[in-house]
Order: sequence, then C-alpha cells, then structure tokens
Amino acid sequence: MALSKRDYDEYKAAVDKLVHKYVSRDRSSVVSAITHVVDSGGDKRKVEDKLMSYVDKSLAYKLAEKAFGILEDMGAKMKSSSSRKRPHKEDSEREKESKRVKVKDDKEVTPNDTKPPQPPSSTPNNASSPGQIQAQQIKDIMAKAQAVIEERKKAMANLQNTEPKPATNGAAGVPLLQQPPPALLGALGGGGSRDVGSRIAELQARIQAQLGSNPSLNLPGLQLITPGTTTLPPPPKPPGEQSKPTPLILDAEGRTVDQSGKEVHLTQRIPTLKANIRAKKREEFKQQLQERPLEDTAESNFFDNRISARSTLRVKRSFKFHDKGKFIQLAQRERAKSRMEKLQYEISQIAKKTGISSAAKLAQLEQREMKSVTDEAPDVEWWDAVILHHSRYPEEGEPVRVKDDYITCLIEHPLEMKSPSDPTKPASLQVFLTKQERKKLRRMNRRETWKEKQEKIRLGLEPPPEPKVRMANLMRVLGTEAVLDPTKMEKHVREQMAKRLKAHQDANAARKLTPEQQREKKVRKIKEDTSLGINVTVYKVTDFSNGSHKFKVETNAKQLYMTGTVVLFKDINVVVVEGGPKQQKKYKRLMLDRIKWAEESRSKDTELESKCQLIWEGVVPERSFGEMQFKACPTESFARDHFKKHGVEQYWDLAYGKKILEEADSGI
Repeated sequence: MALSKRDYDEYKAAVDKLVHKYVSRDRSSVVSAITHVVDSGGDKRKVEDKLMSYVDKSLAYKLAEKAFGILEDMGAKMKSSSSRKRPHKEDSEREKESKRVKVKDDKEVTPNDTKPPQPPSSTPNNASSPGQIQAQQIKDIMAKAQAVIEERKKAMANLQNTEPKPATNGAAGVPLLQQPPPALLGALGGGGSRDVGSRIAELQARIQAQLGSNPSLNLPGLQLITPGTTTLPPPPKPPGEQSKPTPLILDAEGRTVDQSGKEVHLTQRIPTLKANIRAKKREEFKQQLQERPLEDTAESNFFDNRISARSTLRVKRSFKFHDKGKFIQLAQRERAKSRMEKLQYEISQIAKKTGISSAAKLAQLEQREMKSVTDEAPDVEWWDAVILHHSRYPEEGEPVRVKDDYITCLIEHPLEMKSPSDPTKPASLQVFLTKQERKKLRRMNRRETWKEKQEKIRLGLEPPPEPKVRMANLMRVLGTEAVLDPTKMEKHVREQMAKRLKAHQDANAARKLTPEQQREKKVRKIKEDTSLGINVTVYKVTDFSNGSHKFKVETNAKQLYMTGTVVLFKDINVVVVEGGPKQQKKYKRLMLDRIKWAEESRSKDTELESKCQLIWEGVVPERSFGEMQFKACPTESFARDHFKKHGVEQYWDLAYGKKILEEADSGI
C-alpha cells in the first residue's frame, strides 16, 4: 500500500521507536528497510527476508510482526476518523431527506394498514439523532411491508387460477423485487412512475448504510417481495463490480426463509478486539510452522536429527521396585572384587621381591624394540639387490641365483662423502695478545693517524685545530689576551669545553644500538648455530606436583629458545630438551642444581622423594619437537604413542626401563 507523506512520516517515527527498543546497531538501516518494503507494497515475508541481513531470524520475524501491527493500527485509526468526519453537504442532504420521509409517512396512511404509524423516538433534549431517526423509519417501513404482504396473501388465497412462478436469478437462485405494492409506494411518498425505481434504489442504499452502522439491525440483503408479481432476472453485472448480498425473504412471523419456505439462520458478524485478532493470527502461524515438513526446517535452521527432541508433556513418575536379592548380589560382587585386588597386591609384592615383575617388563620392552626393528628391516639390502635376480633373499633350502654379468675382476671403491657434522669452513685459530702487546699496537695506530693528520694540515687540506684551552691552562695558552679581557676569554674557554663535550656525547649516541638492535644482539648471543647437529638431553623427574617446577622448566626453555616436550605419567615424568651446547649447559644447571626438587615437593606420598635424573644426552641431525609443552598421559601406552608420533619412542623406553630397574633394585 502506498502511504501519503504525512502517514509515511508518522509510520516511520513509530517504526524508529520500535527499532530503538529491540535493536542495538544499524538502527537506521533497519528502519529504512522496513519502511521501504511497506511503502512499496511488500508483505511480512519480504520484510523478514530484508531484515535477515541485519538481525537474526527470530528478531526479524518479531520486528516484521510488530511493524505490520503498527500499520494495522494506523489503518483502523484512519478509518474511524474518516467515518466520524462527514462532509457538511452530505449531512445536510441526509437531514432534508429524513424530514421529507417523516412528513410523507405522517400524511399517507393506507386503509389496509393494521398498525398506526409510530412517532419517531427522540432524545431527552428533544433533538433527534440521525441514527435513531433512520432506525425508526426502517421499523415503520418493515411494519407496512408486512401488512401489505398479509393483504396480498389473503387476496391470492381467493383466486382460483394458479399463481405463476416468479423468475429467479440464475446465479443465486433468489427472487428479486421488480415492482413494489401501491401501499409501499404510498409509504414512500407517491410520485410518478419514473421516480419509483430511483426512490426504491435510494431507499435500499440508505437502509444498507444504516444497517452497516447499527449492528443490532443487521439484516443483510433486505428486499421486499410482493406475492402475485412476476420477477425478472437482473441485468448482467459489469466486470469488476462487487457482488450484492443475497436478498432476504420474510414470512408472516418475520422470520428469514428461502424459496421453499424453510427457515434460514443468518450468521451475524461479531466484532472483536484487535488483540484477539493478532492472537488468532499468531496461533495460525505457529500451526503452519508445526505443519511445515522436517526437511525445510532442517535446511533453514540447521536441525540435527541425531538430537532427540524433548516432548512438552511431562511424564508421570511411578514407583520402580527392585528385584529380590539384587543388592545382595551387588554386595557379593564387591566382596569378590576386593578379595581379588588384595590377592593381586600380594602377588605383585612377592614378584617385586623376587624380581620377576621387572624382568617381565624388561622382556616386554625388548620384544617391543625387536619387533620395531624387524618391522623396519627391508626384504633385501640395496647392495645385494643389484646382483640378485629376485627382490628378496632366498628362503631356507632355496638356491641363490646371482647375476653373473655384474660380477667382474674390478673392485668398486665407494665415493668418500663429507660428514654432515663437519663445518663448511675451516676453523681458524684465534690469535691472543698480551696486555703490553695490545697497548703497544694501539699506540702505534694512534701515531700513524696523527702523522696522517699533520700531513693534511701541512698541505692545506685541513685547517689547523684550535688550541685545546682549559681553565687550568688559560693563562699559559692565551697569555696577554687573557690579561686584557679575562671575562671574555673565560666565556670563550667555557664554550669550547661545552662544544668538545657535546661532540663526545654525539659520537657515543651514534655508536649506541637501538632497542631493536639490542634485542637482536641478545637473541643472537643466546641462539646457536644448530645446522650441523642438535644437542638433545633427556631427564626423568619423579614428582611434578609443584606448579613452580613446571613454570621454571617451561619458562627457561622458552627464554633459551629451546624446543622439547614434558610427558607426565605417575612417577615417570620425562623431560626432553633440544638446543645448542651452550643452551644445554645452562639448562642442565637449572635441572640438576638450581631447582630444589626435594625441598619444594608437594606430593601426597611422603615416602616418594622428588628428584631429577639425567637419562641420556647426545646429538641428532634434526629437531623432533616444537615449542616446549606439557602432555598428561593416563596410561603407559598413551605416553609411548606420543613419543612414537614424533619418531623418538626410544626416549620413553629408556626412561621406563630405568624406572623398572630402580624398582627391582629397591625390592631386592
């Protein structure tokens, strides 16, 4: 619907208040989107689609619903104001017409009327209301029409000939009024036959208008049917004309009947509140959402079918009785379990004393290592694959087939390859001088520099330097000038001293490194060249319950730019650190000397003494881990898999075997 400028401004102000209430950002865009869609004639669905780019789906639906509610309120307000404000000309014409009908009704009373005309009702102030006058006139007309109908029925009963059937409308099947009775014409005020049709049409229009304003007299489709008259079908309606209401047929008792005389109950439109209409619309919308297929809901709302939807109905709780002897069985099961655990503990203690358990665990480790070696062994070595016919070694009892063409009297010497750990440049021995030699060398260099400067001054390439005057040698250098004007000379000497000091400070500032350069220099001193090999150190820590120990281990590794990992498993905590030789020296001092493991231990087991042991150190070609991180492992296999993922499961086997041997020694 297209709004006028005044209505558009009013609607935009109302929508702006609504948006400021529910939306916190992009408010102007949301208001523009709603008003543009409504002004262009869009529906709620278009408003929701437009708002989906600014807010979520639920809020978009809510804003669209409230925006159209504001529009409906504005429409009802405009309709009520237009119905209250009638043109002055129309009111005057209605008053004149009502007065004219009233006078004619008083003058013309037919002899067949059974009831005298009733005077119109008036208000207490003797000023008749237009609505009340029209209602009284309608009642008078209805009474006169009933009297005429009764008179016609009596006359038709005396006739001997049959009554012709009235023509009906083919579309609705309802008889139409073509010619009113003379009594009704008298009631309408008489006049020529030419004005009868126009007056009847005017009266019907007035009755319909009055019935629309008074719901208590709402009788849709009122038409007066006179018995004995022949009705013709109405002329065809022009295209686009609205259909008229169904004509009303009244019997002697004033009831609504159809053509066969059967009583018809008319449905009356009961007005309701705007809030009830909106509630009904919301219920219909919720019902449509529930009836919508599941596939559409899943596509629009990302519905997961794996999640079971909870029913809105509350399930009534009922008693659940246990079977007889259930808890007795549970108690027996717990007793058997405790006895089994006690028996296993006794067996493990005996195995520790005899050393059987440690031997079994070591055997498992050796079997695991042998299995990994056999899995990695190739079917045939590369040097044998050249001369063998098959790409595998012959089985037991199978003859060895060799390629004779590859066997000659010549000897093949392998190429000498450079070791990757050898430096690319030859190492040069640094020359160290004594203190006297360094002083002598510095003196000679300064002497050469002074001679070169003197030569340039002698040749005129540089100006001779000013005498270096101080407050101590002022009189000796300046002599007579200092005596003539001592204040001037003192000022000159102090300026020269300040100039030399500033030059010295500027030279120092030029040589000073920036904060970025200082940081790079510090990092360069800490980092080492690990291109020729990585130094690795493996430690085993008994207890890692103290948080300060974890912080020191992790922070120092990061400060020294070292890589590695820490695996936490019961009392076998393995620390692997990778870096250069200097870095390893500093970190080893941290782990073995600086951290007091036994004093700061917070373990619940007082018998367990916290300590750190160096398990292994060596050089590997490349790094296996990244930045230092902690990894908690619930089982031994999980911890070994963590090292195996990085290709260094031997670190764990070494630490775990060390722990088994320690337990065996302590048990014996």
